[in-house]
Amino acid sequence: MKARSYYQCRECGARAAQWAGRCDACAAWNTLIEVGGAGGTAAPRGAVAKRAVPLSEVRCETVERWSTGLGELDRVLGGGVVPGSVVLLGGDPGIGKSTILIQTLASMSATLCALYVTGEESAAQVALRGRRLGLKAPGMKLLAETNVDAIIAQARLENPRALVIDSIQTVFVPQLSQAPGSVAQVREAAAALVRFAKETDTALFLVGHVTKEGQLAGPRVLEHMVDAVLYFEGDSGSRYRLIRAIKNRFGAVNEIGVFVMTEGGLREVTNPSALFLRQDARNAPGSVILVTQEGTRPLLVEVQALIDESPGANPRRVALGLDGQRLGMLLALLHRHGGHATSRHDVFVNVAGGVRVTETASDLAVLLACTSSLLDRPVPRDLVVFGEVGLAGEMRPVPRGQERLREAAKLGFRRAIVPAANVPKRRAEGDIAVFGAKQLSEALAHFLLP
Repeated sequence: MKARSYYQCRECGARAAQWAGRCDACAAWNTLIEVGGAGGTAAPRGAVAKRAVPLSEVRCETVERWSTGLGELDRVLGGGVVPGSVVLLGGDPGIGKSTILIQTLASMSATLCALYVTGEESAAQVALRGRRLGLKAPGMKLLAETNVDAIIAQARLENPRALVIDSIQTVFVPQLSQAPGSVAQVREAAAALVRFAKETDTALFLVGHVTKEGQLAGPRVLEHMVDAVLYFEGDSGSRYRLIRAIKNRFGAVNEIGVFVMTEGGLREVTNPSALFLRQDARNAPGSVILVTQEGTRPLLVEVQALIDESPGANPRRVALGLDGQRLGMLLALLHRHGGHATSRHDVFVNVAGGVRVTETASDLAVLLACTSSLLDRPVPRDLVVFGEVGLAGEMRPVPRGQERLREAAKLGFRRAIVPAANVPKRRAEGDIAVFGAKQLSEALAHFLLP
């Protein structure tokens, strides 16, 4: 059948027969672009569908996993990489995507055949990076190629167990006329590579570019096609890197792995809680230790607040590592249920170390840090807090309270302020004294006790 074009949304991947100003699927404006696709994609007449079977009769086999050689990356993936799975790794330029993947393949090549396909660098550049990192990879091979058909043909010859494509935005399908990186090219190239990975049980890693907004470049459907989406977090100018699982069909989401960038590449951080805590002995106002939960790991981070009189008519509200919209709500709660007004003050809140906290269990830490800065009263160094605060000023419980307290006791903390429903029935491990508050006012009053 003669090829025909259609229009596709570059945000969500929805198709339309004709151009329109707004996508009907995701309501985004000016996102429909023309794509040259082949017609005749409907299922052939007379096709026989597979027989549906009861759920109880479906056989469930244990998922095999291969270690990547990096314990923190294995944690993020759910215990290792699954044969036939597709992992999409995104992040800012220069943050370490290629570095961690070449380290991973070098480690896996000790027992498995591995192939690294580079579309942005030459094979000599990748080899120089490997030598600079001191990697020994006898079973790892390099291929500088951007044609998807040629990549798959070479992969069938080499039969690798692990395959890296760096990056998906540089490869192209020769049957399409669009330039590499376009919506159609990214979608079709990824689809072909995913099919190859599933057919051959090859663990496939795709490197993805990100836009200036921090989103993965290309169609949104790309994230739906893969099994896991990992994001690099952190400032490229800092030594510390975090990898967070946004999607994972074989493990927990929001799981994080912590690394430090060295001359020898990325190295694992075995005790990230100690890394993000303040090491100096000075007890400064506005600093509170929060026990947050990232996936299956409790993590202690330092929440800092600075409140100062505003010179202008519109005080500033700045939140780094936290939800800025929620900060405004918490300041209103502090005024209504805590009796401390900040309407004439600039408020700056930061999570030290470049960590981003997304859970609502940080509410109490933010409120205590703001109160401490406003009153110029330091928080005791042996105190940790966590808890969600509702609009009525009530303290709401958060999941995995016992694990959070256990992690805090392990690092030497002796006191905790938590929601009353999170107080353990028996004394917490490590001889930590736990105060349970039912209202925000109770938590603030306990903090302000002499």
